[in-house]
Amino acid sequence: MERDTAQRRAIKQAFADAGRPLGPQEVLAAAAAELAGLGIATVYRTIKGLLAEGWLSEVQIPGDASRYEMAGLTHHHHFACRSCQRVFDIPGCAHHLEARLPAGFTVEAHDVMLYGTCDACAVRGKAKVAASSRGRARPAKRPRRAR
Repeated sequence: MERDTAQRRAIKQAFADAGRPLGPQEVLAAAAAELAGLGIATVYRTIKGLLAEGWLSEVQIPGDASRYEMAGLTHHHHFACRSCQRVFDIPGCAHHLEARLPAGFTVEAHDVMLYGTCDACAVRGKAKVAASSRGRARPAKRPRRAR
């Protein structure tokens, strides 16, 4: 077990406060808000140590960098926002998928990853569309022909 330092406590608190998987840069941003001068090398080193201790677990994102979350959570799945690249926990499980297996198949493990737009990005997207439609110049009306 590594020493209990202010940096380690700030990083662990960042994970506890987030309630979702975090990447190293997200950990740095959250922990540095509490502890000025924290560096990315310390974040990576601490994540590696917390993984080895079993305090963190890795969340592998196909085609993207891994994220990390507190270990020991109940079984759940993940949602990746394609706009902000944040990853969120989805509670529960899709047990109904086992009914769709071909006869004789046995599930040993599974992982479900959902992709889309998170609520915050959806709101920003709607606001951006509304602002751009307000800022568009309306086409000039054609003058009427004299009859």
